[in-house]
Amino acid sequence: MATAKTREKIIDAALKLAAERDWENVALADIAEAAGVSLTQLREAYDGRADILADFMRRTDRAVLEAIDPDMAEESMRERLFDILFSRLEILTPHKAAIAGIGHAARRDPLFAAELNRQLVNSMAWMLNAAGIRVAGPSGLVRAQGLAFIFARVMRTWLKDEDPGLARTMAALDKELRGGERAVIRLDRLASFLPGRRRARSRHDAHQAPPPGREEGPRAAGVYGPND
Repeated sequence: MATAKTREKIIDAALKLAAERDWENVALADIAEAAGVSLTQLREAYDGRADILADFMRRTDRAVLEAIDPDMAEESMRERLFDILFSRLEILTPHKAAIAGIGHAARRDPLFAAELNRQLVNSMAWMLNAAGIRVAGPSGLVRAQGLAFIFARVMRTWLKDEDPGLARTMAALDKELRGGERAVIRLDRLASFLPGRRRARSRHDAHQAPPPGREEGPRAAGVYGPND
């Protein structure tokens, strides 16, 4: 069983190599050598390169969750989410070159891009939970995917932002969070047509009809939930 220290060394080695060369040219043997571990130890720790990146995502998630400011609890959901996502970008900044290289590889490999998206959606679900936003069922998945789209767009600005204070990144994040809810609402409406969602809505409608004289259209919850 690989130790936490061994896993940290492997992740750091993979990121170092990703910053130096194309990710396609980073072999598991290269990572093992850079980390100072054997291939056997690497195999005990991870199933492959995607698994290493997934653990890097989890490590980032933990760092963000540990850094949450308790004073933000009284702020709006949007402000809490802004603070959480900006904190994530600050934590990722030392690895900007590696992330740029990995992103470049993903643009050339659809399967790799799909795997990275899956990992990012899972991380964004944790970020939404941390902001006090519900993530459950089809609408929760839509919110997480919508936030993944938003975060990926902001990262394009972040990768080019050389300001130590990340002023351009802050502006882009604020703009995307304010404008992205409409797109997520549209995605959530699509999710309402999923079989499980339709059955649940039919059962709900059968037991809870609207008051006489009042017609209620479908209401979709966006990134921030129905009450924000």
